[in-house]
Amino acid sequence: MRERVFYFDNAKFILIFLVVFGHFLRSFTDENDMIYTIYKVIYTFHMPAFILVSGYFAKGYYKKGYIKKIAMKLIIPYLIFQLIYSVFYYFLLNKSTFEVDPLTPHWSLWFLISVFFWNIMLWQFAKFKAVYAISAALILGLCIGYFDWANNFLSISRTFVFFPLFLIGYFLKKDHFRQLFKKQVRVLSMLIFVLVFVWFWLYPDINYEWLLGSKPYAQMGAESYLAVLTRLGFYILSIIMCFSFLSLVPKRKLFFTRLGKNTLYVYLLHGFFIRFFRESDIQNYFSNTESMLIIAIASLLLTLLLSSKLVTSFAQPIIELSTSRLRNLKLRIEK
Repeated sequence: MRERVFYFDNAKFILIFLVVFGHFLRSFTDENDMIYTIYKVIYTFHMPAFILVSGYFAKGYYKKGYIKKIAMKLIIPYLIFQLIYSVFYYFLLNKSTFEVDPLTPHWSLWFLISVFFWNIMLWQFAKFKAVYAISAALILGLCIGYFDWANNFLSISRTFVFFPLFLIGYFLKKDHFRQLFKKQVRVLSMLIFVLVFVWFWLYPDINYEWLLGSKPYAQMGAESYLAVLTRLGFYILSIIMCFSFLSLVPKRKLFFTRLGKNTLYVYLLHGFFIRFFRESDIQNYFSNTESMLIIAIASLLLTLLLSSKLVTSFAQPIIELSTSRLRNLKLRIEK
């Protein structure tokens, strides 16, 4: 049991690091093929794996007070950060008018809305056997692309597109994860990563927006009935990449393991740094392939900083509406 706790904390920390790294890389994908390829490989699994793990830990959805608990954990921070990001963008982008739209999530805040809806949807889908529930979720995810109104509003598109991953995670058992730790599976997983990288490298015109799940088919220039086959192909790719990644996550305690429980802080706070970076001239110094190592190190340092006791203690009042971390920090300082 102890190893599995370490395992999931390790997985969450690595994934949130890849979220930060991927967002940094987006500034250079249009001008560097290597960066664009790495970017697409990361996006095949980093959010899908996060979603799958979130589903795995949603098994207590039926317990009394669970919905209220996740509403406090997700919706309240969402509303707070919608306001904060609106103010931030107003000054950063020198907007002429100040607007707050609580129904259209700013950038990465879509995840909070979607996780809330996924937990609500479990009340119906969890009643059925895994094969039927997941099949129904896949059909919804495939069909939602034909509705032009299904976009970023209330994160409708992503909610339906990524729900099958959440549902797969919900139905997974501990024994399923144990199967991933076999040596043969890990060797195969490494091979899969190499093959996917080569595939994206050989076919650079593959539209990365298929991996985002945020737009209807028409906006991606794929209005025909064949669009569902393309999305189905990306579903299969993401599921394979998710399990390949999860098989390679270390089970032992590492220097960052304890920080895996603070991924929400990193997710909500890193956007301010990313947006400032994208609007500044700093990014002009990191356009070549060699700069990726510096970007990766910067991403790791930022992830470590935002998940640290110091930052989480001061950010907790607006993220968790609590001051327990701050009080504990104060007690440690006084000692």
